[in-house]
Amino acid sequence: MSAFTLENPVFRDFAYHGTIVLLKMGAMSFLTAIKRFSTGAFVNREDFIGKKPKEIVPSESVERVRRNHLNDLENIPLFLLVGLFYVATNPEPSQALLHFRIFTFSRIMHTLSYQIPIRQPARALTFVAGVGATVSMAVHVLRTLH
Repeated sequence: MSAFTLENPVFRDFAYHGTIVLLKMGAMSFLTAIKRFSTGAFVNREDFIGKKPKEIVPSESVERVRRNHLNDLENIPLFLLVGLFYVATNPEPSQALLHFRIFTFSRIMHTLSYQIPIRQPARALTFVAGVGATVSMAVHVLRTLH
């Protein structure tokens, strides 16, 4: 059986959690747009629809969403690539599911702690949990291949 079929429970769980974090990452673009329209903080003069363009001033709430989105762009693709290698090593299904759940939960909690905002170390802890899950999978891949 190929590791990359829906008959493989590890791949099925990976595809499920990978889709969740990709949708979450994509939603950040829409959240950025919502924040821009609600604050009037546009970055291009032509974006001031129906208004006379004013000085372009950054908005803390827009920048907070953008930084959160950038963090997703730095972490989610890495998880997805390492996760594919990890699935190929035929890991124990319950252990794999734990890695996928930790990463998914950590990214959702990271976003909530960033956007609410929740005082540190909340965001840092959620970040470390997600990175830890990815690193743990990477170590498993390297050990399996060596």
